[in-house]
Amino acid sequence: MDQTHASSPLAGAVHDLATEVVLALRSGDHLATVCGAAGIDEENRTGIAAARVIGADLLLPSVLYGRNPHPGDVAVLDRAVREFPPKPDAPAATAWSHWHMISTLRRMAPPPPGGAAPTAYAEPDAAWLVEAPWQAFTHQLSVLAPLAVPAAPSAVQRAAAGRTVDLARGFVRAVRRRDWLQAAGAGRWLAALGDAPATLGLDSGLDFVEQMGGHDPRVALHVRAARLMDGAGAP
Repeated sequence: MDQTHASSPLAGAVHDLATEVVLALRSGDHLATVCGAAGIDEENRTGIAAARVIGADLLLPSVLYGRNPHPGDVAVLDRAVREFPPKPDAPAATAWSHWHMISTLRRMAPPPPGGAAPTAYAEPDAAWLVEAPWQAFTHQLSVLAPLAVPAAPSAVQRAAAGRTVDLARGFVRAVRRRDWLQAAGAGRWLAALGDAPATLGLDSGLDFVEQMGGHDPRVALHVRAARLMDGAGAP
């Protein structure tokens, strides 16, 4: 592991998982195991916590390529859902991430006959997003970038679809502030929604974000996802 990214075991595991997701997105290899390549299984407590940080993006290669996820990755994500449920006072973004992990598991990897599905979790409230200032709106949407995927409707996605101009403003602001992770997340939403203002130059903007912030695999993950969803990087 690159020691510059290993300030803690958890940070190192998050870095490794995100890196493997990026590699799987680039290769399109649905047989590859993201968790196995990172040396993580469902008994690895640090790895399970890292999977909770990555969230449903653990299965993103399968989601975007329309293929069955690796059973090992499903097992790790399922364990993360069960081990780290949100507390009653958890931030809204945490509740939404948990909801999306469960909905992704149900959609992509239904349990076998006799198996137990993840505990149902009601869709959280998203009314707060509608009135949020555009700066805060972009920040929250970038945190919730894993929800920016095709065929996964949610109240967050509907809120984003109604405020693409604000997302575009937030994307530009994040680039100017050199907040590459926020810029990549906002760019992913704009690509997923397919409604970025023509004057934004999203494709070239994403190229710049990747060039400047691509050392962070989470930035590379969002940029690659954006390219696959808008067709620019699809094989």
